[in-house]
Amino acid sequence: MSNPLARARYLLAAHNPRQLPPDGGFEVAFAGRSNAGKSTALNAICNQNALARVSKTPGRTQQLVFFDIPPTTDRFLVDLPGYGYAKVPKDLQAHWQAFIQQYFETRQALRGLVVVMDIRHPLKDYDLQMLGYAVRRGLPAHALLTKADKLSRSQQMQSLAAVKRELSSQFADSVSVQVFSGESKLGVDEVRAVIGDWLEMGGAAAVADTP
Repeated sequence: MSNPLARARYLLAAHNPRQLPPDGGFEVAFAGRSNAGKSTALNAICNQNALARVSKTPGRTQQLVFFDIPPTTDRFLVDLPGYGYAKVPKDLQAHWQAFIQQYFETRQALRGLVVVMDIRHPLKDYDLQMLGYAVRRGLPAHALLTKADKLSRSQQMQSLAAVKRELSSQFADSVSVQVFSGESKLGVDEVRAVIGDWLEMGGAAAVADTP
């Protein structure tokens, strides 16, 4: 069995609600601060090198970027703009906040949210804001603690435990969490299984491709 997410391909980029694709099917959105490793995570999950562009200047994603997953016509991954590191004009920040809030409040196809966080700097205000959007909608959310290869195994477990406690205190059991590394592929199978479940693609999404 192969990883169906490996078929993901760029579909379109939307700068405003009018440019969004029809609101049908199943979508999983990815959010994260601009230097959290979101593009690297997307590439690793989909077993591709350049599905999401990894920029030397974090924060270049300026649209909602949609990827479809052939041969299905109604399964999508959505890369949301990330901020925190990038210097973004206030009017553009306001535009994105309104657009993303509307997306979370009204998008019927949205089935779950993955929030990508640097394991060394988790649960910043932006991360909690995005998780809050999902929880208020009653959507499942999954915290991906990236760059885990930068820490020892014991440090990873300490950070994971601390994040679990904080998420539980704020969101009860609405948010799951795991450690992850796009470099070492640690945790790739786990997050693929989560996404595959939300997209109702079956257990195949949990099977890693052989290198």
